[in-house]
Amino acid sequence: MPRADNDFRRLVAGVNLKVPIAGGGTATAINFDNAATTPPFHAVMNRIVDFAPWYSSVHRGKGYKSVLSSDLYEKAREMVHEFIGADPSQVVIFTKNTTESANLLAHVLRAIRPEQIILSTEMEHLANDLPWRTGFKTDYVRVDSDGRLSLPNLEAKLRAYQGKVGLVAVSGASNVTGYMNPLSQIARTAHRHGAKIFVDAAQLASHAPIDMKPVNSPDHIDYLAFSAHKMYAPFGIGVLIGPMEDFTQTEPLLAGGGAVGLVSRQFVEWGPPPARHEAGTPNIIGLVALTAAIATLNSSDLRSVHAYENGLIRYAINGMKAIPGLTLYCIPDQEQSEVEDNRVSLISFSLKEVSHGLLAEILSGEAGIAVRNGLFCAHPYVEKLLGLTQQELEYYHAHEDIVVPGLVRISFGLYNTSREVDIFIDLLTRIARNPRRYIEKYTQRCMPGNVYC
Repeated sequence: MPRADNDFRRLVAGVNLKVPIAGGGTATAINFDNAATTPPFHAVMNRIVDFAPWYSSVHRGKGYKSVLSSDLYEKAREMVHEFIGADPSQVVIFTKNTTESANLLAHVLRAIRPEQIILSTEMEHLANDLPWRTGFKTDYVRVDSDGRLSLPNLEAKLRAYQGKVGLVAVSGASNVTGYMNPLSQIARTAHRHGAKIFVDAAQLASHAPIDMKPVNSPDHIDYLAFSAHKMYAPFGIGVLIGPMEDFTQTEPLLAGGGAVGLVSRQFVEWGPPPARHEAGTPNIIGLVALTAAIATLNSSDLRSVHAYENGLIRYAINGMKAIPGLTLYCIPDQEQSEVEDNRVSLISFSLKEVSHGLLAEILSGEAGIAVRNGLFCAHPYVEKLLGLTQQELEYYHAHEDIVVPGLVRISFGLYNTSREVDIFIDLLTRIARNPRRYIEKYTQRCMPGNVYC
């Protein structure tokens, strides 16, 4: 593993900022919380500054700047379409994030076929779980003892429902364990049983290439969503892609200007997709950011990005395995390099004696290392990995003053380095060898108004 800054690091803003640490002084910030959101590319910020003087209303305006903004807005669809290998029959709809995309799709499918069964999975982010709980019969494909999606269980459930499953909703990569699901195999299985597939690609889009494939391919992905803020363009834009015909058959989730053709007191004529599902003033700045991010990722080659990040997470996992009292979640003993390749660059863990929230505070306070802790908006998955019973969950639910168990997650971007990993592992080792020292130090620090509490 190379120890010098990688070429990717120069692409990202803010990587060498100093942050305050406990006891005074500063440290160069180490951001290992990229699965939540990523910092922006320099190219994104530069493109926004360049575009800002030309910013104007999108669609219908005849002024030069309005026409320019409108053209950019529509060309962004083409860029997204190409980026994820969508079929020409699929439409790109802009939302504000993956969560809104999933809710919009649920709204559309409830209107088209409310009686269909939705198969989600036990490893999903709540954004790909909660929208399906209203108006559908929902079931969940199990994960195995290693936390991976059980493909035999997927097949068994599709067979058992005898063609009544309308959609298999699955993450492209888990935000808890980093597992990349075999999307082509899942798509083939779903299509063989008459179901479509929706992929939550929020944790995948910036880490590995995506190819939705033509609609006549058995591996075709029917619907897909992702967020720009997880791919170095944090300006509030999301994407939903799916068949044009499906989005033509229903009224919009949000009603208002831009979504209509003609309106009177007696009737509403909805416009065609995608405009039908993009009511209100569009987020043109968000799309400027997204297209700049896509251009940067394309020029960096996502296969090279994935290879680099994969090497970095394997380097981190190998170092963490030696730390006493530390438990890595979903790292099978027999895991080989070819299996490890089916992972994006994140891993979750716990440390004996130190609660997840306190450990996150210690890492930040001691060395400026930002991690994520808790249930990662994937509550049922983390609860299952932790072995929490329903009785225990009911107890925590009834006692809001008690801290719910959780995990700590590190997640890398293309700009993180092995030197940062070394700093992290060194500190984590010192905490593991003398946990009481750090617990006492940070428990004493936890007074009202303290930045680390």
